[in-house]
Amino acid sequence: MPEPTRITVLAGGIGGARFTRGLLHHLAGTGTESEVTVVGNTGDDIRLFGLQICPDLDTLMYTLGGGISEDRGWGREDETFTVRSELAAYGVAPDWFGLGDRDTATHLVRTQMLAAGYPLSAVTEALCDRWRPGVRLLPMSDDRVETHVVVEGDEPGTRRAIHFQEWWIRHRAALPAHGFVLVGAEDARPAPGVVEAITTADVVLLPPSNPVVSVGTILEVPGIREAVRSTPAPVVGVSPIVGDAPVRGMADACLRAIGVATSASAVALHYGSRTAGAGGHGLLDGWLVHDATDAEAVDALTASGITTRAVPLLMTDPMSTAAIAAQALALAGELRA
Repeated sequence: MPEPTRITVLAGGIGGARFTRGLLHHLAGTGTESEVTVVGNTGDDIRLFGLQICPDLDTLMYTLGGGISEDRGWGREDETFTVRSELAAYGVAPDWFGLGDRDTATHLVRTQMLAAGYPLSAVTEALCDRWRPGVRLLPMSDDRVETHVVVEGDEPGTRRAIHFQEWWIRHRAALPAHGFVLVGAEDARPAPGVVEAITTADVVLLPPSNPVVSVGTILEVPGIREAVRSTPAPVVGVSPIVGDAPVRGMADACLRAIGVATSASAVALHYGSRTAGAGGHGLLDGWLVHDATDAEAVDALTASGITTRAVPLLMTDPMSTAAIAAQALALAGELRA
């Protein structure tokens, strides 16, 4: 089965970026002429110090463009933090956000362009002119959509909402979450090209990004979930959970907040099956789980309408990640056939 020529990936930050880099590595190795579109999560976006910061878009752009800090998985390589130290010396809050000096230049350009009236999609395209990520990188929306987390309030029996970044970075997701609120989601629209990239794709991939606050947030923009459900392309996901634990990050805290177990099976069923016999209200046609820990899930998930394969899923280097991407495309080929 020939490789698909139009591939659309719905991605969050580190996991989505590294998976997409592996996908490009695989495609380059096969010599396939493919157009890859990545729809990036912007629910993590935050305005700090007067700057518009888009963590997931930047992680995607830097990773695919060769500028990412490989050790951290976010921010620039060879980064310094002089501006952050100076802000702290002035007593300017917050002091928990890792604002790097090189990274600040990206935020300055973005903020200036947004203030001049350019939409985020146009700003992202302009930033990518420097980084040449090898994909068409689209924000999920040009509209403001911010993820806030409902946590316990200061008084007993009360609750309050804090920005996702404060919960994730400052508190390391240790504050029990009672739910997520997507500010602005109801009135948001998909950015130009997003719906078309999904509905005209040869395959749609859900990488091992956080299923609640990355891929899940993208799907909450009106029109995107419907596009994934209706696309004629096979939709294949890669489990971010290996052996009942996230491969990276704190997705277990997010899943717990919405009542979903931390397992490859539970995440697949959370996404749901597109198969008519299984109700047809979900998103997935195919699903990859880790062969060493989750192979027992294959039969039950396949019976539920989600064709599942057990393969190695640890993204330890570009070659292993390329192999995962190849397995996702191979499963998509089976489903097309």
